[in-house]
Parts: sequence; C-alpha cells; structure tokens
Amino acid sequence: MSLTVAELNQLFSAHFKATADYHFRAPGRVNLIGEHTDYNDGFVLPCAIDFDTHVLARKNGLNVIRVIAADYNNQLDEISLETGIEHHADYQWANYVRGVVLSLQRQNIALVGCDLAISGNVPQGAGLSSSAALEVSLGLTLTTLAEQPMSLAQIALTGQQAENHFVGCNSGIMDQLISAQGQQGNAVLIDCRSLECKAFAMPQELAVVIINSNVKRGLVGSEYNTRRKQCEAGAEHYGVKALRDLDIDAIGNIFAELDDVTARRVRHVVTENARTLAAAEALANDDITTLSQLMAESHASMRDDFEITVPPIDYLVSLVHSIIGNRGGVRMTGGGFGGCVVALVPHDMVAEVKAQIAANYPEQTGLVADVFVCQPSAGAEIVAQS
Repeated sequence: MSLTVAELNQLFSAHFKATADYHFRAPGRVNLIGEHTDYNDGFVLPCAIDFDTHVLARKNGLNVIRVIAADYNNQLDEISLETGIEHHADYQWANYVRGVVLSLQRQNIALVGCDLAISGNVPQGAGLSSSAALEVSLGLTLTTLAEQPMSLAQIALTGQQAENHFVGCNSGIMDQLISAQGQQGNAVLIDCRSLECKAFAMPQELAVVIINSNVKRGLVGSEYNTRRKQCEAGAEHYGVKALRDLDIDAIGNIFAELDDVTARRVRHVVTENARTLAAAEALANDDITTLSQLMAESHASMRDDFEITVPPIDYLVSLVHSIIGNRGGVRMTGGGFGGCVVALVPHDMVAEVKAQIAANYPEQTGLVADVFVCQPSAGAEIVAQS
C-alpha cells in the first residue's frame, strides 16, 4: 500500500530520527503505440502518467546508503559504498536500488551516504513501468545528493543499465526515458536510437484510460528475452544493426527467408514502427479515426505476430472497441502476457466503458479489472529541497 507524501515524511522521520532534505518523484508511463520496438532501435509513443514513485532523502555522513521501502512492509536495505555490490537474496525491490547504485559507480559518480524512504502508487506487474519510475527517481536522487548532476537522458540510460545488467531484464530505453522526460498534456514520440524526443499534444476530447486486467506478468525470466533474441536473429539475417533499419518493402519475401516464428516477430516490429510514426502524425492532425485504426492494427499484430497477448486482454480490447468504435483507440500496452490495456476514450463514454467492464469482465474471466483515468504528466523532478 503506497503512502501519501505526508505519511512518507512521517515514516522517514520516525525511522531515521531526522527530517528529509529532499523530495524527488518520477512517473510511470503508458505506451499508446509502439510495442517491442524500443530494443529494436525503433519508435515508441508513450506518455508519462500521474502515478509516481516518491523518494525522500538526506545525506547521512556515512559510507552507506540506507533504504526503507514503505510499500514492502517497511523492509530495509543497507548498501555499503566501500564494498562490492551483490544481489539481495530476499528483496527483489532492493536489487533495483542496488543496480542503480552500481550503474552510477561504474560511471565514476562518487556517491555519498544517504538515507532514503521510498513509496509509489504505480501499479506493479501491470505494464506501467513501476520499475522505471523507481530507477529514474533513484538516479535523480543519488546524482543530486552527490552534486554530480546528469542529464535526464543519462539518468534514463543508467536505469536501463541497472535493469539490463543487474536485475536481468533486457528492456529497451522507452520506460526510463519517458519517466525521465515526460511532458504535461503530451505524448512523446521517442526515437530509441538517437533518444530524440518530440512532444505531440493529446486530443483534449479523449481521456487516457488504463485497464489493469489483473493477469499478473513478470518480464524477468519470461518470454520477453526470447522475443528480443528472435528480433536480433531477424536483424542478423538481413544484415542490419536493428530491425528499425527495415521497411515493409525490405521484408517482402520474409516467409521464404525465415522460419515462420521469426518471420512473424520481424513483421510485427517493422509494421509497428510504421504504425507508430503514422500515429504521431495522426495526433498532429487531430485525426482520431486514423489513430483508432492504427491502435487496432497494433493489437492484432501483438496478438497474431508477436504472440504476447492473453485471452482476458483480447476480451477487454474487444469489449472497449465495441463501445467506442472509431471515436477512440484501444490496444494492449506493455511487455505483454497480461498487464494492461490502454484506451483513448471520449470523456462522455468513460462511465459506460467502466460500467461495461464491471458488468462483463468478471463473468468472462473470473477476474476483476482496475480502471484508471489518467492525465499525461511531466517527467522526473526535484519536488522540494531544503
């Protein structure tokens, strides 16, 4: 259970017998379109959301980082800055903290001892990047306390390195970068090769609705890494650095050149990149009909070519689409195998979407979905310092 900032301050003071000097936050995210394209050097179109991880901090004058995790029954971790950093045997959350610390040390950032209290309300295991929000907020915290500021892009890369090389999930850069560089009221088109970000205003007539299927998913040790290897095999076959370097014409005879599974994986990424660029253009033109079609095509491709959806997710997408039609868009979002659906829903239809999900989803699946109506939000920041 996440704490309010006031409650987190109380916990900090009670545990560390001192008052926090800094308050940092970083948001989760939802990806509107562009799935499994990021680690293929491609394009994604996410927005940061108004669900955040908060870190309260102070320097402690010691050579140790002490952390209390409010959302995990106030579990504690201590990380020595004088010895090598190893995985925590019992607490997975602590490995994200340790991974960020190690990644910063490897960049020759001279970290200082500090006390940290962490809490957040980004739903975990739902595909909304609770891990990236944690990594980015920690990167901003630790570099600020060390008085060695980094660009937000470099903080994002640090978080990705922690997740890839310490936690063990080969995620792309999207989650950390949008958490770091989200923009209020906008989706952000990210070129995952150059890290260039371009903001596109979200249509004011549409709400960002996130539906958590409550089909739990975990990317570490899952088929996520398998998909990445399949994409790399496809790029190697075509002699390109990444699948981003291919277009539809280049893969015309793909099923004659690759085995069926690899061919479908490649086709998804190549067509998804094209859809993502087209979706950004549709936003620029306020063309919701085209955006709706592109999101529908994206979901079909994730279901049939990349094979990362599950029946409860497919049902939710079909149900929401039957309500909103081409007045909005709906698709699975996130790494797959459960998690969330993102829907762009006209404000006057949000209540009906919620009601239909509540009435039909449990009967169809035996699960209860959580529905969040979100705002496109700003990225990581120092909220307060004394």
